[in-house]
Amino acid sequence: MNNYLKIYYIIFLLLAFTSCAVGPDYHKPEVDTPEDFRFADVKSDSIINLRWWEIFVDPTLDSLIVTALRENKNVLIAASRIEQARANLGYNKADYGPKFGISASAANKNIFGVTHLEDPINAFTAFGVVNWELDFWGKYRRSTESAKANMLASYYGKRAVELQLISDVAINYFKLLDYKNRLRIAENTLKIRDTALQIIQNRFEHGYTHLLDVDQSVIQKSIAEVSIPEFKKNIAFTENNLRVLMGRFPDSLSVPQGILEINTPINIPSGIPSDLLSRRPDILQSRELYRAQNARIGVAQALRFPSVSLTGLLGLTSNEVNNLLSNGLGWDAGVNLLSPLFEWGKNKRRVEIEREKAKQSILQYENTILNAFREVDNALVNIQSLKESLKANERAYKAASNAGHLSRQRYYQGVTSYLEVIESQRQEFEIQLAYSQNYQQLLTAYVQLYKSLGGGWVTDEEISRYINDYYPATEINRDTLTYRGETVGLYLTTEERKAKKKADKAQRKLEKEQRKQEKASKK
Repeated sequence: MNNYLKIYYIIFLLLAFTSCAVGPDYHKPEVDTPEDFRFADVKSDSIINLRWWEIFVDPTLDSLIVTALRENKNVLIAASRIEQARANLGYNKADYGPKFGISASAANKNIFGVTHLEDPINAFTAFGVVNWELDFWGKYRRSTESAKANMLASYYGKRAVELQLISDVAINYFKLLDYKNRLRIAENTLKIRDTALQIIQNRFEHGYTHLLDVDQSVIQKSIAEVSIPEFKKNIAFTENNLRVLMGRFPDSLSVPQGILEINTPINIPSGIPSDLLSRRPDILQSRELYRAQNARIGVAQALRFPSVSLTGLLGLTSNEVNNLLSNGLGWDAGVNLLSPLFEWGKNKRRVEIEREKAKQSILQYENTILNAFREVDNALVNIQSLKESLKANERAYKAASNAGHLSRQRYYQGVTSYLEVIESQRQEFEIQLAYSQNYQQLLTAYVQLYKSLGGGWVTDEEISRYINDYYPATEINRDTLTYRGETVGLYLTTEERKAKKKADKAQRKLEKEQRKQEKASKK
């Protein structure tokens, strides 16, 4: 009994030391950031807390984005990566506990290939095996820490994909409306110039003008005519882009709204405090990747030290199969120690490699923040300049329309030459197209601004889950909730785990049936 107490005492001491974990602990990287962005005349704007694409008040755009978030292949891939990371976390956690196995063997002993036929030696064994490598230096805990950080990184990676998807859908949608509007401008201009050509040909036939005017009119008609196929091509390409973003095959797309009917936000959220960048998913993802790499340093350091394992056997052995169960139990227990001794600095270099990777990760994190600030600042400057350009284009648009009308009247009255009409038509056509494109670029700039700020809540379901997770017994106004990078739905509830298990089982059954059908079809 005294020997058993010694063994238990040794095991207790070994387990007590498993609280030690080598390697650096994670500390959130500190980065000095500016207090405000450019144009710091407004300190906040509640519009950034909303699902920002709704600021354009366009049901068609809302429908496209909802469909894309549900069916886009890149989003589904990102969601699968979360499941992969979740499984990997469970895989790493499994190393904490002891491993149980079974070993059975049957052998006929012989020496130098000659069997003892007169007195053969048979051996039949069946043992239960236990092996438990104690996490003496925190190798498995650091590995699990890294896996957990990778799971969080995959979650923020999915949000980054969703944010990019929403932006791509909105930008392509505005481009589609712009191309359709410019196509209408070209078609209307073609009709006007075709009518003008008929009038000029009639005047030429009656001797009121020169052949040069007819040729110039034909040129102007052709300029409008040649732009139409180009706009139709761009429309088809953009429709295909939108369809693929929604996870569907390329095809045409019905969009009842016109580009000039989309309202631009009244105010831009200028001077936004820089802490809003803390919710940008790419920054949060980069931070978690650094955390994961920092933990791998501890794993590498733990590999430099001895590993301690507890092993045990409990089973039966016999010279005859029929006597195997009737024989008494045999057991064995022990402690194994395996330690690297001299490997030419390999283990030390492994730690150095992981340290350099961690250094790269934190530099990548800092670089992501720098690029985020650049994107926000660029978007603010872009909006400011595009709004000024739009005002100038609007004035030019009105003046060109009036000048075009007056020049045509002056020409028909014989007051001026057709060159004045040509110049007015050219300016009017170009300014109309430029105004439409300028408006589309301004809408796109707002999309880019809100994307650079990290977006907000994506779905109503996400908000509901957030309230249930963080404020289950509190009355919360949904409209005032601000997304601050919280993980929502990353950890499954008991009901969700059961539902997932059931769905996975159904999927495996379906795949099994499909394999059976494939085999049957081959036969």
